[in-house]
Amino acid sequence: MYDYLFSPIKINKVEIKNRIAYPALGVLYSYDGCLNDRYYNFFRERAAGGAGLVTVGPVGVDFIGSGFIVLSLASDEAVPAFTKLADVIHEAGAKAWVQLFHAGRYAHPIAINNEQPLGVSPVFSPYSKATPKEMTLDELAGIQKAFVDAGVRAKKAGFDGVEIIGSAGYLITQFLSPTTNLRTDQYGGSFDNRVRFPREVIEKLRDAVGPDFPVTIRMAGNDFIPGANTDVDMPAIAQVYEKAGIDAINVTGGWHETKVPQLPMDLPRGAFAFLAANVKKAVNVPIMASNRISEPALAEKIIRDNCADMVNLGRVLIADPEWPMKAQAGREKEIRPCVACNQGCTDQVFSGQPVFCALNARASFEGERILKKTDSPKKVMVIGAGPGGLEAAVTATMAGHKVALYEKSDDIGGQLWLAGAPPHKHELFEIIRYYRAMLESLEIELHLNTEVDAELIKAAAPEYIIVAEGAEPLIPPIDGKDDPCVLNAWDVLKNDPPLGPEVAVVGGGAVGLETAMFAAEKGTLTPEAVHFLMAYDAVPPERIKKFMFEGSSKVTVFEMLDKSGKDVGRSTKWVLMDNTRRFGINILTSAKVLSVAGGLVKFEVDGKAMEKQFDNVIMAVGSRSVKTVSNMVEELDIPYAVIGDGAAPGKIDGAVHGGFLAAINI
Repeated sequence: MYDYLFSPIKINKVEIKNRIAYPALGVLYSYDGCLNDRYYNFFRERAAGGAGLVTVGPVGVDFIGSGFIVLSLASDEAVPAFTKLADVIHEAGAKAWVQLFHAGRYAHPIAINNEQPLGVSPVFSPYSKATPKEMTLDELAGIQKAFVDAGVRAKKAGFDGVEIIGSAGYLITQFLSPTTNLRTDQYGGSFDNRVRFPREVIEKLRDAVGPDFPVTIRMAGNDFIPGANTDVDMPAIAQVYEKAGIDAINVTGGWHETKVPQLPMDLPRGAFAFLAANVKKAVNVPIMASNRISEPALAEKIIRDNCADMVNLGRVLIADPEWPMKAQAGREKEIRPCVACNQGCTDQVFSGQPVFCALNARASFEGERILKKTDSPKKVMVIGAGPGGLEAAVTATMAGHKVALYEKSDDIGGQLWLAGAPPHKHELFEIIRYYRAMLESLEIELHLNTEVDAELIKAAAPEYIIVAEGAEPLIPPIDGKDDPCVLNAWDVLKNDPPLGPEVAVVGGGAVGLETAMFAAEKGTLTPEAVHFLMAYDAVPPERIKKFMFEGSSKVTVFEMLDKSGKDVGRSTKWVLMDNTRRFGINILTSAKVLSVAGGLVKFEVDGKAMEKQFDNVIMAVGSRSVKTVSNMVEELDIPYAVIGDGAAPGKIDGAVHGGFLAAINI
């Protein structure tokens, strides 16, 4: 199964059992630069799940370039702890790498004791919100030595290789790019001068660790920054790396500050594999592809099509560390998906908080949330087959309980069917796919189209009940809310009714904005149509772009607060807001809707009375918990737990984690 993906490969003289790498991803499990049990447990599971190569990182080479929230190999005192981690990864069956890190101008002052970041040139960084101090030649040489010393420590600790980070807008890319390298000495100006710093780092590191120790580099396939390096420039840079002594090149997307999405659902699966293929044509060392490679068939295709020699599964292995084992065993349907929601990973990192996973309740809690077979199995009734109820049913069954799952509608999934309806959100349907496969694999008793009442509960005679009945739309007290033109966001997303030329959405939170996108996309060109028209030069590109984003409905959003999207994750909000602008959605903030009559909406903006005629008015002002079953169960003499939106409306992580915890605490 997946013969290419699971064939061995050598980097330098180190043989890796398959083509799957877990790349360096900041998880922020300490704030002192030191390893701890949480790191050991996390990396043990990523290695034990079957990945061939596991990279620890980012690992700072000095304080000014990394700060206190990044792991550090800046001193010999760190070696014993890293030795223990290398042993943990090896014992679990994978090869162990360390990524050597220096942020340059991307270092946040708050993380380096409010010092000024040290950079290539004094160019303001919109990422760190700071202007760095231009490093002197002595400081530059000191940083090169720090890279070398940290690499030597990684080797001493027993790691199989080191990776230099030369991507994402960090220090090395700052030397390479003419937008951030304004130096007039031997490290700035011409191509040869701009590549001098990374070339010298590689050469010095190679001399220090010897010819047989793997040294790899992670590079951008395209900076995706105006005036910076593009995919046209990257092959030549890769050739410099190879000549300097690099053994493999890990190709990713662009800088953190790019306006091209790198991680969320908007990025199609495997969309950046072409960047790896572009570099692979120019060099002879193994190439790794990155970004949104989430399914085994896609990973296999990337390698089979010679786009890359290995694939990085980052957030994918956070969501399911057993992805490799399941894929190799032909159990792909049982892989817990990464849906690129960013809620537990990227949003957390950007907020300086520890990483978790919205869909894997054990990720980052490996040492605490241990699923064991129970010594006293119980008959468990789970009411509601949304994500919380599904996770509870699966987990309780795996713990050895006898579970029956009840759902009042005709299918599982709950609000996932609504959440996955807007543009670029269809990935969420993968969650339903996963739970459907798990219900089948675990042979969980499922009752659809079944309303649970006291009589049914008495007849079923459960010993424990988990209530996951979810939420319902909140209806705002607006005069005319029952007008024929008024629709509910949930009904729109579920049933996709026809909408008129002018559409209003009342509510500018996450649901309102996603519903606005759903309405605005109606009547636009499909990706297949765009490909056809471009391939045949049938319509000028500017006209194609117009029809990509101009549909059959013009949408206006009314939001009472001073800003819209306040409940949208930090790492994805900018993408959503960019898309609303792209689709011409008019967002009115500080806007209070007063009444609806025959489609005429009367409202106030900053206290000023206004009105506008619409064909449809969609209410999207939030939700409230449904308490029907939980109130009923409370009267019964049966132990129970209420989870998910039924406890309090929230995001999917609350439902999934709540379901898991309820199940292991039975």
